[in-house]
Amino acid sequence: MTTAESHRLRADEVLDRARAENRAALIAYLPVGFPDLERSIEAARILIDHGADMIELGLPYSDPVMDGAVIQQAAASALEAGTRTRHVLQAVEALSGRGAAILVMSYWNPILAYGPDAFARDLAAAGGAGVITPDLIPDEGADWIAASERHGVDRVFLVAPSSPRDRLEHVVSHTRGFVYAASTMGVTGTRASVSAATEGLVERTRAAGAKNVCVGLGVSNGEQAAQVGAYSDGVIVGSAFVRALLENQDDDAAARTALAAVADDLRAGVERARA
Repeated sequence: MTTAESHRLRADEVLDRARAENRAALIAYLPVGFPDLERSIEAARILIDHGADMIELGLPYSDPVMDGAVIQQAAASALEAGTRTRHVLQAVEALSGRGAAILVMSYWNPILAYGPDAFARDLAAAGGAGVITPDLIPDEGADWIAASERHGVDRVFLVAPSSPRDRLEHVVSHTRGFVYAASTMGVTGTRASVSAATEGLVERTRAAGAKNVCVGLGVSNGEQAAQVGAYSDGVIVGSAFVRALLENQDDDAAARTALAAVADDLRAGVERARA
């Protein structure tokens, strides 16, 4: 067992910890390699130090169909700078053991190119908890399901407001760690409000058998985090953090301050949600 494996936190452990504290978990997304590899790792460390329970490390991809403009811009820059799958695994290893569960969010093609079994093996060895695959459905994921089982890697599939009961049950039965509830149909990005259908989706997903349901797509501030954290097990935030990096990419000190401020606001939101 490597040092990274000995410190490997799984998603359900972190969610159980947050539940014991009577709050939702704060889950933060950042693309690896933006503004560069080392600064993306440092950004994730800042978010952990300011209350993120889980980090989703984005594997930059050339056809990010679910990503909004902010994340697309950062991911495109990371790709142009040469960020590849091996760098994401390096970031996982650098961040493991700091008290947060470390997951990778990746479209399916990069994992397929790397090899599903090899990716699951190497992710586990690096200390990673699991993988979120936004464009892979369980029906087409037999190789990934088998590989993740072999190597003890969480696999996170998505459900949407349009998902009927039988579909929710199917996704839940194949998911490990948590179910990712997409609060809106469409691409990611900050929004002025979170869809009113989200709470119902969380309730329906739990009724379909899910222990942990985390909500993403749209949460950008503490007020929204409190709203979503009142009924979900985890609040997922991406674009708000990436925007803080984009707006301050030429000033490291300002970027650190901005990231910390956003994280503090969001963590305060999830903490007061059930107070």
